[in-house]
Amino acid sequence: MSAEATAERTAQPTPDPVVPPPPPAVAADPAPTDRLRGWVVAAVLGLVGGIVRFQNLGSPTDKGTPVFDEKHYTPQAWQMLRNGGVEDNPGYMLTVHPPLGKTLISLGEWLFGYSGWGWRFTAALCGTLMIIMVVRIARRLTRSTLLGAVAGLLLIADGVSHLQSRMGMLDIFLAFFVLAAFGCVLVDRDQVRARLTVAVAEGWADESGLGPRLGVRWWRLGAGALLGLACGVKWSGLYFVAAFGLLTVLFDVTARRAAGVRHPWLGALGRDVLPGLWAFVGVGATAYLTTYWGWFASETAFARHLVETGGSDPLSIAKGALGSLWQNSSKVLDFHESLVTPEKPHPWESKPWTWPMGLRPMLYYYEGGLTGCGEARCVAATMLVGTPALWWLSFPLLGWSLWRALGRFDWRYAAVLVGYLAGLLPWFANIDRQMYFFYATPMAAFLVLGLTLVLSDVLKATGRTTGRVLVGAYLVLVVANFVWLWPILNGDVITEGHWQAELWLPSWR
Repeated sequence: MSAEATAERTAQPTPDPVVPPPPPAVAADPAPTDRLRGWVVAAVLGLVGGIVRFQNLGSPTDKGTPVFDEKHYTPQAWQMLRNGGVEDNPGYMLTVHPPLGKTLISLGEWLFGYSGWGWRFTAALCGTLMIIMVVRIARRLTRSTLLGAVAGLLLIADGVSHLQSRMGMLDIFLAFFVLAAFGCVLVDRDQVRARLTVAVAEGWADESGLGPRLGVRWWRLGAGALLGLACGVKWSGLYFVAAFGLLTVLFDVTARRAAGVRHPWLGALGRDVLPGLWAFVGVGATAYLTTYWGWFASETAFARHLVETGGSDPLSIAKGALGSLWQNSSKVLDFHESLVTPEKPHPWESKPWTWPMGLRPMLYYYEGGLTGCGEARCVAATMLVGTPALWWLSFPLLGWSLWRALGRFDWRYAAVLVGYLAGLLPWFANIDRQMYFFYATPMAAFLVLGLTLVLSDVLKATGRTTGRVLVGAYLVLVVANFVWLWPILNGDVITEGHWQAELWLPSWR
């Protein structure tokens, strides 16, 4: 070869090497590295919240007896202690709620007797554990221990969560199991994406157009069990079964799409829906039935032999104990559906459109003509009211969350919205039904999580120093608002003027 030809050949540009495209980004954002600090923060806030929740827990009472709807559930729980886990004197000729909440109340009564401390102990314990859970859940959503701490502080200072944790009622137990199930759903999402990341890295994620099978999803099974227990407290847990079931399907679709699966929807329907139905329906129903352990074990429980003594329900194919439970449940459903008060509503009844801002709170206890406040006339009251610095931001929060979820495809806002709306929207189906603000108890934790996400956006948009100042100022406002409400959340003796000053809106009176 001549020198000219060699020079011409070497002058040819060398083609760039072919670089394979990067693998799809499947894995969730990395968790914070301060794992120990995260647990320490959760424990410390749980301790602080426990002190706040348990402070003077046995007061107030109605001359030593329960107040408001405690009068229904705490005697039933006391009956369960002596009757092998079943009530022997149901109100309204029916036992209108499943047994788990009353079983939990009875544990406190077993420890401390039939007293305020006894019938409120497990409620306060669950309310305290919810603080720890919300810290961990917010940390997982934001990947920030600081923001997890913010969420915990906000929940401590929420009036609804605080007072419901200090009442021998059922709603705090429902909220507890719903929040725990939500945490399991989030862990399941991260686990699914971690498994798909391995499949992508090893090159077999797209071997089938449906994507890979994901194995046993223990956290999803845990969510189903917890939601079954939520239904074992109140049937409104069913709303969260449906909502969280749909949420996991959406999580699975987006995870498969991120992994490069050719047909992510078909993959989710073919690979994930049936196991998901088993987790949320099969496991959930099993967990629900276990809450009736005392009823099944008894021969004298109310309606235990309804099939034999009460005639046959044409819609029931079950016989024996299961058939009796089915028939009794249909009677309970009729009771709840007919619980309407169009002509003579309860003076503290409210409708769901008032719940986001807490426009119509609940007066649980009031006693006038007292002494001990420094004036001639003193009063003591407990009122279920959401801390306005939190609850009055609900509608702006909903608008921002919808924009982030639908306009920016932010899965975190979408997940929190699902939980919040599952506690709100179903109640619009029958607005003539008797309803009260304490039905909104499960919404409180999701309100706190949504506000925490907004504060996360504030930190990102304003910079480290300015953002922390703004977030800190807001936290001070919330805590100050909570401290102001403290006397009417705890039944402290106050002056008549102070009581009137606590009632900020005409609808609070």
